Amino acid sequence: MNLLILRLIVNRLAMALVSLLVVSAVVFTITALLPGDAAQAQLGQEATAESLKALREQMGLNVPAYQRYWEWLSGMVKGNPGLSVVTHMPVADMISSRLPNSVKLAAITAAIAVPLALALGIASAMWRGSWFDRIASSGAVAVVSVPEFLVATLAVLIFAVELRWLPALSYSSSVDSIGQMLRAFAMPVLSLCCVTMAQMMRMTRAAVVDQLRAPYIEMVRLKGASPTRMVLAHALPNAIGPIANAVALSMSYLLGGVIIVETIFNYPGIASLMVDGVSQRDMPLVQTCAMLFCAVYLLLVTLADICSIVANPRLRHR
Repeated sequence: MNLLILRLIVNRLAMALVSLLVVSAVVFTITALLPGDAAQAQLGQEATAESLKALREQMGLNVPAYQRYWEWLSGMVKGNPGLSVVTHMPVADMISSRLPNSVKLAAITAAIAVPLALALGIASAMWRGSWFDRIASSGAVAVVSVPEFLVATLAVLIFAVELRWLPALSYSSSVDSIGQMLRAFAMPVLSLCCVTMAQMMRMTRAAVVDQLRAPYIEMVRLKGASPTRMVLAHALPNAIGPIANAVALSMSYLLGGVIIVETIFNYPGIASLMVDGVSQRDMPLVQTCAMLFCAVYLLLVTLADICSIVANPRLRHR
């Protein structure tokens, strides 16, 4: 690895850290501007001003916003985002109990969606203009046009209500066998795959087609290389950067889809915990969950940028 690549990677990591700091301020400000607070949500609309004031002092809501932000940010850096103002439990413990479920759901979705989308995108690029390419591209556009909440709702109506093949709710704690795992994760994973696969396939196809139109591919073709070798050995290595960005962008869509899918299927993950925190105005919990989603998004984008830098032949053979 030459010095230029190392410098670019260090700069990209520094930009990610600065972006995360800015995001933390934005998340804290937006959640602070939400109407109502945890004291109002607990006592209801009929609460007196005295009782609200006493409960807010007990919860620490009367502290100035900048002080609460500094205490929260320093706690996040130390791995201690504070206590929930509703349950009075450590937010880190509440998230750690749900995090494995969300990671499991995202891992299963990625293990299915990424290889399948890459294979379909590369195949469409190899046979561009064929009936397979037209069908795959049209299907991808149709799936991208459908929001994930509609896909999840239709899956419940068809497979749970009408056919009764799968349960309407997903409980990962009740999985004791492969059959139960398939039943528990089938509809959430199907819904999330529809969110991520179509866009990933289209961007992969575009990246490979762009390389196949490059002048060096014409030289490879004149040398008698087969179409498969031309794509896999020559075009695909030079398309790693755009494909990595496509995978990262599609996996970031997965973060937004998880919130809707976990809510619809009552899946006990981080996203449903965040939705509960919003309804109860539990700001430390909401802020920590939002920061976790933002950190994962920045991590994916940063890894994709690093892959693009390392895979760039003009930087490697400068």
